[in-house]
Amino acid sequence: MSNEKNVINEEVEAKDEVQEDIEAEANESQPVEGQEEGIEEQEAEESEVEELKRKLEEQENRYLRLQADFDNSRRRAKLDLEAERKYRAQSLAEDILPALDNFDRALSVETDDEQTQSILKGMTMVYNQLVEALKKEGVEAIEAVGQPFDPYQHQAIMQVSDESFDSNVVVEELQKGYKLKDRIIRPAMVKVNE
Repeated sequence: MSNEKNVINEEVEAKDEVQEDIEAEANESQPVEGQEEGIEEQEAEESEVEELKRKLEEQENRYLRLQADFDNSRRRAKLDLEAERKYRAQSLAEDILPALDNFDRALSVETDDEQTQSILKGMTMVYNQLVEALKKEGVEAIEAVGQPFDPYQHQAIMQVSDESFDSNVVVEELQKGYKLKDRIIRPAMVKVNE
């Protein structure tokens, strides 16, 4: 009987241990009233931290966009200033070109009179000074006669049929064209071969 008693005692002790383990797990999984408040506060703090992180990220993105806009504005202003410096003579050149055209027409006059020739010589000197002053600023005449027709540099006024020139080649220049550095101020008016 003592064996049976020992076996029964061992079984009771095993049940007690299992019962204690179950109660311990239950106590761990079910928070006590004080623990519930702590968990809620912790969750509230975590959500507040997440909200602050989100706001910080939004502000950083906004700052980066503003910085990029500022850099783009500064770059654009620099390019505009460089273009203004590079093409500062354009307005003056456009105003002088009609005078150069008149000089060209006057200098093309043929004469045998000595007095008229001396006047033409003086006009040639003034014309050359104007052309040199414009060259110093980067204004140059556009080559036209004998060149292939380029719609960016030439304005075709007439089309002729001349066998001494290839097709689509400028045959005659009716009015000189000019460019300022790499910008066309006025295209050349030309006759183009068919």
